[in-house]
Amino acid sequence: MGDEIVPEDKDWTWVLERPCPECGFVASTVAVEDVAPWVRANAARWVEVLGGPDVARRPRPGVWSPLEYACHVRDVFRLFDTRLHLMLDEDDARFANWDQDETAVAERYGEQDPAVVAEELAAAAEVLAASFAAVTPDQHGRTGLRGDGSHFTVGTFAQYLVHDPVHHVWDVTGQPAGAQAS
Repeated sequence: MGDEIVPEDKDWTWVLERPCPECGFVASTVAVEDVAPWVRANAARWVEVLGGPDVARRPRPGVWSPLEYACHVRDVFRLFDTRLHLMLDEDDARFANWDQDETAVAERYGEQDPAVVAEELAAAAEVLAASFAAVTPDQHGRTGLRGDGSHFTVGTFAQYLVHDPVHHVWDVTGQPAGAQAS
């Protein structure tokens, strides 16, 4: 087709150790208590993006459109809520693998209705924000293990989570992380 997306194979857990050189986000500064406002602010930014013109158009071959990125962020919010609850409910929770690229194709991200995606993304963000807001300090050290062996505590999971949607706002707007802060 010529407009195929190259599957993402980068392990982004390095953002837990150093600032992202692309979007400028410093994950290590995020506390669990910060997640709810970050997620809500990020969702509001995505709703703005989805209200813009040509959101389904890819900026260049092989790069997701703003709509596709928004669908991904919506699904990340949903997935991270599920994983957070696994970490809180199970000792040493294990996460099933998730292929984001396969999901994008199967769910036809680029063909979804931007208004519906905006509503779904905002709703998923609110659920995730409420879940993080309910986390107590004694739960910050609870653990989870991703299928590729990446180990998280609720604290590092929170940091890793916040980077993803912030980075994707940068992907579509060029707006650095600091400018996105709530």
